[in-house]
Amino acid sequence: QVQLVESGGGLVQAGGSLRLSCAASGSISSINSMGWYRQAPGKQRELVAVITSGGSTNYADSVKGRFTISRDSAKNTVYLQMNSLKPEDTAVYYCNVLQWGVNYWGQGTQVTVST
Repeated sequence: QVQLVESGGGLVQAGGSLRLSCAASGSISSINSMGWYRQAPGKQRELVAVITSGGSTNYADSVKGRFTISRDSAKNTVYLQMNSLKPEDTAVYYCNVLQWGVNYWGQGTQVTVST
């Protein structure tokens, strides 16, 4: 099993910044990718950003140019730097790790962007 602990969510005004962190622990052997998803009230969970073990990244169109995903492989930690936040970024953000074809999820951290 892989455990994920997220931190860094909170309340911020539009235009502000937040940085999310997610530390993975447990039975870690070969992580394929680490990423962030989000789910707003009444909406489906959607991909925000992902980074592979090789360092390739992929972003949702809605966050390109504003969010940056990075990874510290030595610490098995993934970060999401969120700048120029908008009210539509309000959601619960979930950390995801893919290892040996199995998806692991964090408990979620609330991000609220006020106008």
